[in-house]
Amino acid sequence: MLQACLNGGRTREFHPAVPFTASEIAGDAALVVAAGARELHIHPRGPDGLETLDPDHVAEALQAVRAAVPHIPIGLSTHWRIAPGGIARQEPINRWKTLPDYVSINLIEDDAEDLIALVLGKGIGVEAGLWSIDDAERFVRLSNAGKCLRVLIEINEQDVEEGLRVADGIQAVLNAAGSKLPILMHGDEVSVWPLYRAAVERGFDGRIGLEDGNLLPSGQMAKDNADLLRAAFSMLAR
Repeated sequence: MLQACLNGGRTREFHPAVPFTASEIAGDAALVVAAGARELHIHPRGPDGLETLDPDHVAEALQAVRAAVPHIPIGLSTHWRIAPGGIARQEPINRWKTLPDYVSINLIEDDAEDLIALVLGKGIGVEAGLWSIDDAERFVRLSNAGKCLRVLIEINEQDVEEGLRVADGIQAVLNAAGSKLPILMHGDEVSVWPLYRAAVERGFDGRIGLEDGNLLPSGQMAKDNADLLRAAFSMLAR
């Protein structure tokens, strides 16, 4: 499965095709699904263009995307820096009425265990974001670990070999704990394409999009998210 990550916290300076508004995100979603994406990871934005967890803005984005690409699972970020930030962001999440199919929760964040319990209680799936071996060790000790949708191995290291060593360490912790959860693995910036290839080789799901990087495997700037998705599938065909 290839997931498209459409925007993250990226600005238009990073790439002019980063979608901000609900209609822009929905239009981009239609293009990446046509290019082969089977899931979406989005960061709704408020009128100021900043990431938001506000229930009304979340509902607007989800409804627009679902109208554009019915039956495609949609995930949202819950990261620590999204306003109101920190533990306080649990309050708007708890007020969500229009729900995503899943959310990403980073185990490095202080309230990960509580936030996982909160969203599972609302019937939302959880991608457990593991950035390090320490994150993996914390995750496998959680009582709700086995109830998560999948493990998200997120490699932030820009040295590809070091990133792969971290990924190996995370996988070793999961295996030792007997985890049977599906794994999605992705890189960031320099490591996007090497980690995508590694994910495919290991039988993991992958993720590609402007949240993670704006370059094609050739090093050229991508035209948009759909261009990145097409490049990912072209890589598989080689």
